[in-house]
Amino acid sequence: MKKFALLLTVVLTLALALTACGPKATEAPVVTEAPVVTEAPVVETEAPVVTEAPAMEPFRVAVVMPSAINDLAFSQSMYDALVRIQEEMGGPEYFEFVYSEGMFVVDDAAAAIRDYASQGFDLVIAHGSQYGSSLQEIAPDFPETSFAWGTTVDTFGQPNIFAYEAASQEGGYVNGVLAATLSKSATIGVIGPIETGDAKLYVDGFKAGVAATNPSVTVNVNYIGSFSDVALASEAASTHLSAGADVLTGTAQMVVGAIGKAEEAGALWFGTQSNQASLAPSIVVASQVYHWEVALREMISLIKAGTLGGQSFTANLKNGGEVIEFNPDYAISDEAKALAESTIQGIIDGTLTITLP
Repeated sequence: MKKFALLLTVVLTLALALTACGPKATEAPVVTEAPVVTEAPVVETEAPVVTEAPAMEPFRVAVVMPSAINDLAFSQSMYDALVRIQEEMGGPEYFEFVYSEGMFVVDDAAAAIRDYASQGFDLVIAHGSQYGSSLQEIAPDFPETSFAWGTTVDTFGQPNIFAYEAASQEGGYVNGVLAATLSKSATIGVIGPIETGDAKLYVDGFKAGVAATNPSVTVNVNYIGSFSDVALASEAASTHLSAGADVLTGTAQMVVGAIGKAEEAGALWFGTQSNQASLAPSIVVASQVYHWEVALREMISLIKAGTLGGQSFTANLKNGGEVIEFNPDYAISDEAKALAESTIQGIIDGTLTITLP
């Protein structure tokens, strides 16, 4: 009995010992759900409104001219210059111009000038010395508008008037040198309009060129008192031809009549202001051509910078405002052309001085 009790005690003791040495029970791990990933909220916004930069206003010019834009003389010289400026500036969206032609009545021209100024043009050009008094009265009424007129250097002291002129004696001198060289009769006729402005400068320069080349050549000058009277110019040309002239020249829009008479007689012609070769390709030797864009560029630049006037400009051979254009259909000798070109260079570099009569 005692042995059994002892054995039971040993078994119980061993069981307790084994229980103490066995692995301990651990709590089951807490399983947590993976965090829910949510997309960032989509905020719908309107597309930004793209606004175009405001369109640049074109530079606007209006011009009043005494004759037609195709007169091959004074008015065409300005029209052609405006076309060149428009091309240089990129087209009509950047440079816009309008014109009134045939405005030989000064009062009508003045009304047109005032009307253009009231329309807000950036520059109003009165292309003719006969418009000066009208411009002097109109410009003070439009202090924010620029005006220009020619050919002259007189701005009347007005801060919004530009003036422009051509040193036409330079091209006149070159034409005179050639005329004296080519004349066989030693008699030359000149048809002038009114003895003023670039017309007088041209005639005086022509006479000086002839005298410097051949003092024995006679130059007869007839001012007809009109810029536009074609019939009077024709009569003057006929008078010169009857006096033995075999070379003629003249200035202003009325010369188309004189050129016709020269062509009939087979006399040579020298042009100015615009290229006149198309009127009579067989007799026109050369033309002094005005390039008013040299003055227009300066005016436009000044106006854009805030200077509306008060300055004058001169077109000449050196700055390209005057160009001698030879007629390719007239067979001028190499010697005569070389003489003309050396004369041009002498005027440009200052080695040749023109002494006007």
